[in-house]
Amino acid sequence: MNVRKIARRAQAGFTLIELMIVVAIIGILAAIAIPQYQTYVAKSQVTRVVAEAGAIKSAVEACILDGKLAVGDPATLATNCDPQATGSNIQGAGTTGNAAPTITALPSGTDVPNVTWGSASTPTTIVATFGNSAAQVLKTKTVTWTRDIAGTWTCKTGADAKFAPVSCPFSAT
Repeated sequence: MNVRKIARRAQAGFTLIELMIVVAIIGILAAIAIPQYQTYVAKSQVTRVVAEAGAIKSAVEACILDGKLAVGDPATLATNCDPQATGSNIQGAGTTGNAAPTITALPSGTDVPNVTWGSASTPTTIVATFGNSAAQVLKTKTVTWTRDIAGTWTCKTGADAKFAPVSCPFSAT
């Protein structure tokens, strides 16, 4: 009979201390992994918006070279430019940017950058604002592509430096 009791005890399973150690290890791993993951998500969203806003640079450049210095439907007015920006679900702070395509409507819940046309003495800018679907630390931050008078494009972001890609560094202004 003692052999049966010993055999039953051997099959009893994990002890409480073993379970507590496993829970502690999982807690430590989660405490390290969650902030790293949130940083990764924010960095990828900044990189994505830099690319999305930068994608309309060539259309804006072509419009500038053609003398079309207002956003709008070219069929309505010959001097209008339609950058044909595609909507993004992480852009937008409640107002739609003016680079929206004038031929087709934007999908619901998306937004596009805002283009400000320069002159002989002021730069042209493309500004994308992070909206409510972006990571919490990015909401209302901006990515700005600026074309100087010489025609050179530069990028700056208002997102924290740790989220900014090398091609678009942090700028407080």
